[in-house]
Amino acid sequence: MSANGLRVIDDRFELVQRLGGGGMGTVWRARDLALHRDVALKEVRPQGADEDAESVRTLRARVLREARALARVDHPNVVTIHHIVDGGSGTYPWLVMELVTGGSLQDRLDRGPMTPTDAARLGRDLLAALVAAHAHGVEHRDVKPANVLLRPDGRPVLTDFGIAALQESTRLTATGSIIGSPDYMSPERVRGEDGGPPADLWSLGMLLYVAVEGHHPLRRGSTLATLAAVLHDEVPEPRRAGPLAGILMSLLVHDPAARPDAAALDRRLAHAAGEPIGPGSPSAAPAPGLADRVPPAAPADATSFRIAPPEPVDEPGAARVRIRVGTPYQPSRGRAVAAAIGVVSVLLSIGAPLFFLVRSALHDAQGDTAERTPATAAPTPGADATGAPEHKNLLTPDGIRTAIAELKPVMGTSKATSFVVYPDSVSAQALVKGSTKRYDRYAYRGGDAAVRDGAGGTVMTGTVATDLESIDWDAVPKLLKRAEAELGVAEPTNRYLVLNPRSTLLHTGPGISVYLSDDYGSAYLKADADGKVIEVSPQEH
Repeated sequence: MSANGLRVIDDRFELVQRLGGGGMGTVWRARDLALHRDVALKEVRPQGADEDAESVRTLRARVLREARALARVDHPNVVTIHHIVDGGSGTYPWLVMELVTGGSLQDRLDRGPMTPTDAARLGRDLLAALVAAHAHGVEHRDVKPANVLLRPDGRPVLTDFGIAALQESTRLTATGSIIGSPDYMSPERVRGEDGGPPADLWSLGMLLYVAVEGHHPLRRGSTLATLAAVLHDEVPEPRRAGPLAGILMSLLVHDPAARPDAAALDRRLAHAAGEPIGPGSPSAAPAPGLADRVPPAAPADATSFRIAPPEPVDEPGAARVRIRVGTPYQPSRGRAVAAAIGVVSVLLSIGAPLFFLVRSALHDAQGDTAERTPATAAPTPGADATGAPEHKNLLTPDGIRTAIAELKPVMGTSKATSFVVYPDSVSAQALVKGSTKRYDRYAYRGGDAAVRDGAGGTVMTGTVATDLESIDWDAVPKLLKRAEAELGVAEPTNRYLVLNPRSTLLHTGPGISVYLSDDYGSAYLKADADGKVIEVSPQEH
């Protein structure tokens, strides 16, 4: 005990406040009396585990082994282990970790679902954390919102890595209880199989599904019913996931071999988030010369699960076939949004988020219950070729100019580093006043006021903010018509437009690209600021 009556562990860590607890132990906020800093202290004492000496020895040995392995993982999205307090044989160890003060992802989701763009960014960060740990032989086995902590700036940190990996040993000594989270366990782990990295990817997919949809698709009234649903039920297609829909459905398949690997998944998440493939990301590849950075076409799942050398290269991808246990191969019914395109077009459209806004609670409160025609729907009477009702369609010259007029006072400028237009929503990125690198995100949905959508990040080197009012938006209808005729996408499920800002790195001027996509991928048509077509990239068949 310390002088103020608080409990002190190992004569060094003063327990200040209980932060939480679960099946694998209790977490405390503690004060490191030697280094004068706050830390998180976790006592590993699983609920339901037998207290016999052999069980305690087995658990202690595994905790120490997994914690030491995790301590070798140096990654910003993996919780840092500072120290292990080991009292010797017959005791439970304590783990001393960095203190992450922004609450958990579960706390964030309790306030409402995330946008698909933000969820895709979150997914990339968590995927990078998983890949870094898998490279050291550490699997998580319990990826869920409660195990994702948030830094004050919103960046996620995956915690309870080594602790969750103890389930195999503790399951042998638990009396009829399940250690872990049935809601997020993969089917193979429910069956008692080891699972490997693909099982963690299932859990990541389920976490992202819950993040955008606001509910768990397989949760039932009891633990046994939930486990049965995970084993036997198909995951219903998400309704609010936008560009994440196809990604989620490719992850949440029963056959682990049918899930995308880390490299393919990162490329698809990057495309959905409107982000480049950066150094250190799971899909980074060896560095070619700048002039050689347009890779040949390759399937999105062509790379085996591995960590590739760092340097940004993107590749085209294809929708994945869904495989269900006990059923024949069948194509995905999900509307898979376009997988990552060639690196040059990604660089030109850097940071452009694929943004879908869900119906606001205000509209629901006002009785606006009529179903809005989705951006991916086929044309209907009273709608134009984009499938959106004419009075709400933003993918027209007038619609785009209306969006710019609404966004301009909120952004404080008409210049943007990113500008993406869908029939029913627009997202933009503009530099923070006084900065040449940092940007904020903005959003507009027809009929609603434009809003700041939060802090963004830093633009890619060479990106120059482009004046949206300098683009000839009257060319958009002709570009869409030509795209329909030449891109080879017979039945598009999605249409959108992306600003290509000027780049001093690539020596390119400003312009726009029009995209069409279906379940098999995307195609695009690129034009300059005056609407003159300079590149046509049709879909491969």
